[in-house]
Amino acid sequence: MTSQTTISATGPGDKAPAAPSDPTPSTGLRGHPWFTLITVAVGVMMVALDGTIVAIANPAIQKDLGASFADVQWITNGYFLALAVSLITAGKLGDRFGHRQTFLIGVSGFALASGAIGLSHSIAFVVTFRVLQGLFGALLMPAALGLLRATFPAEKLNMAIGLWGMVIGASTAGGPILGGVLVEHVNWQSVFFINVPVGAIALILGLLILRDHRAENAPRSFDILGIVLLSGAMFCLVWALIKAPTWGWGSGTTWAFLAVSVLGFALFAFWEQRVKEPLIPLGLFRSVPLSAGVVLMVLMAIAFMGGLFFVTFYLQNVHGMSPIDAGLHLLPLTGMMIVGSPLAGAAITKLGPRIPLAGGMAATAIAMYGMSTLTSDTGSAVMSIWFALLGLGLAPVMVGATEVIVGNAPMELSGVAGGLQQAAMQIGGSLGTAVLGAVMASRVDSDLAGNWADAGLPKLTQPQLDATAEAVQVGVAPIAPNTPETIAAKITQVAHDTFISGMSLACLVAAGVAVVAVFVALLTKRGENAEAGAGAAHI
Repeated sequence: MTSQTTISATGPGDKAPAAPSDPTPSTGLRGHPWFTLITVAVGVMMVALDGTIVAIANPAIQKDLGASFADVQWITNGYFLALAVSLITAGKLGDRFGHRQTFLIGVSGFALASGAIGLSHSIAFVVTFRVLQGLFGALLMPAALGLLRATFPAEKLNMAIGLWGMVIGASTAGGPILGGVLVEHVNWQSVFFINVPVGAIALILGLLILRDHRAENAPRSFDILGIVLLSGAMFCLVWALIKAPTWGWGSGTTWAFLAVSVLGFALFAFWEQRVKEPLIPLGLFRSVPLSAGVVLMVLMAIAFMGGLFFVTFYLQNVHGMSPIDAGLHLLPLTGMMIVGSPLAGAAITKLGPRIPLAGGMAATAIAMYGMSTLTSDTGSAVMSIWFALLGLGLAPVMVGATEVIVGNAPMELSGVAGGLQQAAMQIGGSLGTAVLGAVMASRVDSDLAGNWADAGLPKLTQPQLDATAEAVQVGVAPIAPNTPETIAAKITQVAHDTFISGMSLACLVAAGVAVVAVFVALLTKRGENAEAGAGAAHI
């Protein structure tokens, strides 16, 4: 039978109880803080890994299943869409029924959905099970944060979140490396099959180690209408962003979905002020640091996820690298996130989050600007400098923004706060892929015909030009069989130059987003309610 601990929680305006400075060590595995961290890290690793591991497998999936560029985007966007829509509700489920239970269900479902993707033989099934992955991942992520918040004492919480952030950062950045090894030496299906044993390990550890923590003021009912309104508004927002490149940003359909989203958010805000136990108490957003932390996560994910989407195609299709070589070229990014995350946790504990967060986003902006200067002839050493700087910049943001959001929320809303943090990141990822994808498509459409003519290549019909543009958007040179070598070389040069022009503009936009994030970071401060669960586990 699950052991349950009662936690005294504080509201946003109450003074949090002091944490014991020298808590008594736990006996046995159940509820041990560091074993709890290891357990949730294994589960979270799967979700973070799947956010980027697929990027390196996309070219193989595209070729094997005959998928279009739009199909490939859906493999990523379907996952992000499901996560973004359901994370806050999933966090509320954890607050209501206990984070241990939701974590275990999330781990099991995620592993099973991953196995189903590996067995799929059509792009439709891959996308469908990716959506299911996202739904189960939504249960897992905020539950992990809730368990850490309830288990660790206040003076060790930043270090725990730093290590947790390190796992997310390393998994996110390490996805392309592991993906490259698996795609090149096994097949693209193995990218998903690997989650099955990892999920089994996380489930066994969770059953043995995790302790159920519930706050005294935990919700006792569900705000069903609030869930419907928020989920609908989030869906319309993310759906509009994903489809806008296809429909057009000036399309009436795009603006209709955006308008419905705004109306949904307005109705949600109206309802939340009247229901007894709201899904998200709007008083949370009276905290400027918490609100700034949410915005910061969105901006960081736009720059990072949007930029990374194109970098994998740049390495494989422009430089002609194998999947494993492309992954290894991103090792500086991974390494700096691994090294930087615990260091960032220590710096944030000492200095507070404001300076590390602003510095991190400034480094991210410089790195994205540097990536805008990459060409088809750029050497590995130059690439490594910009990738390493990007990893160094992202590390404090992954750690600090999490602490700002979760630490500024009351204990009984730790799941909702964790859901907010992850929803912000997933919305940012969708925004980054959609908006930067639109930037890329726009630049390719405007430059391709002129570059093609300037190279002296035969004029294309409009359908041929559209098909060529779709290939160029992923850095592929559309060369027909038996094309003479001289013509093939010209087509390759035009395709790569046009792709790099689009990627450069996208990276410049990402750099601008990161600059805005620097100023948002200056509004953050240390969480006021971080001590609410400090002695929860009687460590």
